[in-house]
Parts: sequence; structure tokens; C-alpha cells
Amino acid sequence: MTARGDDPRRRLRRYRRRERTAVVAVRLDLDTEGFTYEKWGGTQRCKRGDWIVTRDDDTYTVDADAFERTYRQLTPGVYEKIAPVYAAEADEPGSIRTTEGSTSYDRGDFLVFNDREGNDGYAITAERFHSLYEPEE
Repeated sequence: MTARGDDPRRRLRRYRRRERTAVVAVRLDLDTEGFTYEKWGGTQRCKRGDWIVTRDDDTYTVDADAFERTYRQLTPGVYEKIAPVYAAEADEPGSIRTTEGSTSYDRGDFLVFNDREGNDGYAITAERFHSLYEPEE
């Protein structure tokens, strides 16, 4: 993670996925070395076994291990995120290394992690974050 100020991982709060925020996902289970693509201000990598995920107007990839740990199947091709996330608002712009590549973020965006230690992270806009997640009580 690159930014000049305070490390947001010190301020992580636990959140859960809101109801009815399922995704459509397909596993890249082909004999391929994968592919790269440009998204979120950086180059992303998808390798064999990773997942191609779509929700509303957003398509992205999720590392195979992360997907297996954090999603469950509802019906064929439809999944929901069941694992909690740990997130904090960014105080200033920066970038975060992800399992797929890197993501740039602006002040006010959310840095989201799939574990409380602040590993396996990514960044999303505040608007998107609040539409998908709610604080755990």
C-alpha cells in the first residue's frame, strides 16, 4: 500500500455483505496461462482457476483461493460473499497491491481486506462500499 499518511489498516472495522448483493461468477477452468487487463488504475492478472465475477455494471476477477474462502454458491453461476471484511476509509490517495495486481484509490475511498490482519486487500469507492456492506453489530 502506498500513501504518505496514516496506515488505514490500524483503523479497520468489521463489515458484512448486505443481503441481495449476489454476483454471477464463472471459474476460468481452461487450459490457459490466464490474461491481464487494465482496471482500477493498474494492471490486473487472472490465472487459471480464478473467477470472473459480474455484479451490476462491474466485471472483475477474484483469485481462486480468495473466492473459495469468501463466497458460497446460491444456484449454478450465482454466488454470495459470506465472509466478513475489514475496512477503513482512505485519508489520502494511494494504491494497494492486490492478489490480482494493484488498485489506485482516492481520498474517501474504502480499503477493504478479507482478513483482520489487513492482507488480501482491495479498494472501492465509498458509494460502492456502502451499497455492498454494512457494519456488523
